[in-house]
Amino acid sequence: MTTTMQDDAYSVQYITAEDISVAASLIYQAYHDDPVLQQVLNYSEQNLSAYEKRLRALIREELNTFWQDKQPLVGLYRNERLKAVACVFESNSQLQAQRYWHWRLKLMLSAGYLQTNQLIEKETTIRNALKEQGNYYFLAFIAVDPHFQGQGLGRHLLRGLDDLVQSNAAATGIAVFVTRHQHNTFFKSEGFSLLKNLSFNSVEGELLFK
Repeated sequence: MTTTMQDDAYSVQYITAEDISVAASLIYQAYHDDPVLQQVLNYSEQNLSAYEKRLRALIREELNTFWQDKQPLVGLYRNERLKAVACVFESNSQLQAQRYWHWRLKLMLSAGYLQTNQLIEKETTIRNALKEQGNYYFLAFIAVDPHFQGQGLGRHLLRGLDDLVQSNAAATGIAVFVTRHQHNTFFKSEGFSLLKNLSFNSVEGELLFK
């Protein structure tokens, strides 16, 4: 899967192993203030360093699991440098909500037992809400280099994901869970529609589908 923008300076393609650390950094910056992750990973201004450590560990283990299971890690490159990334998984893959046992063990050691189970409960709730959609893709993470935000990179990356879905005859579409109004507006402007409202403790969000 490779697409290009008008000036040919950008391309959408699967990321390489060498770019995993860059992808982790972009995701960390994009999700540092995510309300669900802040709640699950016990964010507090008094113990910010502990929260950031748990967040980095979560992202690292998620990316490792995606990579090992050969789930799509899609990047937007400019002059061969990664500027945006999207992580998706196919619902009929082995990447289930409970993950592999070694993923759970590593995450429990770094993020904590309660936090790990809360994340699994969140994903189980989302999967149950999507059962009727058949074999879909789920967008777990999407992040754009902060220095390039506002330039349409996120939209171009999403359109690359459209190509991914359309290339799979068995896929019914792609879903994403959003908790912020600006993200909700962004995804709906790209053809996503509301499937169901969900809440996790005090955090509410919308499950969107395209």
